[in-house]
Amino acid sequence: MFCPKCGNPDQSPESYCRQCGSFLPDLDKPKKKAQTPMQNVTANIVLSGMTVVACTVLAILLYVMLGFRENTHPLIYVTAGLLIAMGCWHIQTFWRSLLLRKHFKLTEKARNSGAPEPSLAGPEPRELPEANFEDMVPPSVVERTTRKLKHDLPKAGK
Repeated sequence: MFCPKCGNPDQSPESYCRQCGSFLPDLDKPKKKAQTPMQNVTANIVLSGMTVVACTVLAILLYVMLGFRENTHPLIYVTAGLLIAMGCWHIQTFWRSLLLRKHFKLTEKARNSGAPEPSLAGPEPRELPEANFEDMVPPSVVERTTRKLKHDLPKAGK
């Protein structure tokens, strides 16, 4: 292996260059295993739950310890309000992640049982009825009138 920085040959992967000291990664080894969507949703649920708890606790502590006193700066109330807003946002994120995890579990169960997978899409589209040419509306009065306009226009040079 050659060092990508200085070009020194005969280097070992997953070590440091003997000439310049830069790290030499093993480029044949995969970097990281890809995560499944279920793992991402589970991580999102945990992080959202932790954020809800932290925001709620911090907002309560701000109100109890610093709020409603004589010389309380308005920034304390603004900060507590922002923490409550962040907590509310993460509550809905937590709820949507739970619904998404439920959908993934139903999909996995349907895949294992051979039943058709549940879909997030709406109902199946219906076909249009056959055309009825008996009740056809007559063409518009202005249909094909632009051809006449092209012929009736005076030439620019005349």
